[in-house]
Order: sequence, then structure tokens, then C-alpha cells
Amino acid sequence: MPGSRADLRVPMREIALSDTPAMFGNEKNPAFHVYDTSGPYTDPDAHIDLLKGLSPLRARWIEERGDNEALSSHFRVHAPPREGSGARPHAFERLRPVRRAKAGANVSQMHYARKGLITPEMEFIAIRENQRIEALKEAHLLKRHPGESYGAKLPGLITPEFVRDEVARGRAIIPNNLNHPRASR
Repeated sequence: MPGSRADLRVPMREIALSDTPAMFGNEKNPAFHVYDTSGPYTDPDAHIDLLKGLSPLRARWIEERGDNEALSSHFRVHAPPREGSGARPHAFERLRPVRRAKAGANVSQMHYARKGLITPEMEFIAIRENQRIEALKEAHLLKRHPGESYGAKLPGLITPEFVRDEVARGRAIIPNNLNHPRASR
């Protein structure tokens, strides 16, 4: 599911439902969409390289903010060979530089939310939480328990502005880290 920018795509999976048997009304059940937590592993267009790790989905978002910097030093992780394999130890280069906040900067999603900024991470969450709700409305599949809002005024459609407001109030947390740019899956 695309967002407002080309590099903001939320993975969804369509689940097909079988038709209702004749004895229960013989209705055609429409498919519905859910957030796909499997990552790129079910994407036929994704190239998976276990030595390189997952694609850094959020790397550009993090860099564009300008409130953080890459450290010049990198480190290596040495992986011991499997016992009995006869292989020599090998080193994996760190694929991305270690990042940190610039002096005096706060790089938390709560800080951005309290400044009134909507980050791509907030938009990602809004798209994910809606799970193509417009299609569900058309199919009359929105019957649900009212639940408990715990003080939040839950809208019918989750917007990036709503996510920002909930993060700013401390009722929602976006646990993202500068050094984990693939964490929005």
C-alpha cells in the first residue's frame, strides 16, 4: 500500500474468504486485507541476501531529518565457523554506519510529534492501522466490539495527524532507533 512518498510502502496481504454455504444464505464473501508482518520474504520482487540483511526501509527518512550523523568508525562482527565445517572464521563488514543524534538534538518520535511534525513512520502506522478500511466499509465488514478507548477519541479512519497526536500525548509509542532503519516492518 503506497504512502505520500515513493519509499513509503506498507505491506498488505489479501485473504480470500470462501462463499457462505447455501444453508446460511449463499452469500459471496469479499476478500479483505491485513498488514503483512512477514517482511520482504513473501514479496516476489524482493531480492533476499542473508549476508546483507534486510533492506534499510527507513534509512533515507532518518538521514533527511538532518538531526543525526553517521560516525566515521565502523566495527566488524566476527562469526565463528560451524564446528566441524573446516571453514575459517570470517568477518562481516557492518553494512551501514553507526548513527547518533547531533549535539543537542533529540531524535525520538515523541519529540517530533510534540513539535507538530508528521514523520514517515507516523504515516506508515496510519496506513497500516487502516488496513484498507475503505474497502471494508463497502463490504459492510466493520461490525466490531466498541472496545475501550482509554481517553483517546478514536476516529473512524486513522490519520497521520491522529498518530502524531497520540504519540505527542504519550498514549502511543513508536519504538524506532537510528541504527535499525529496517524496523518499520
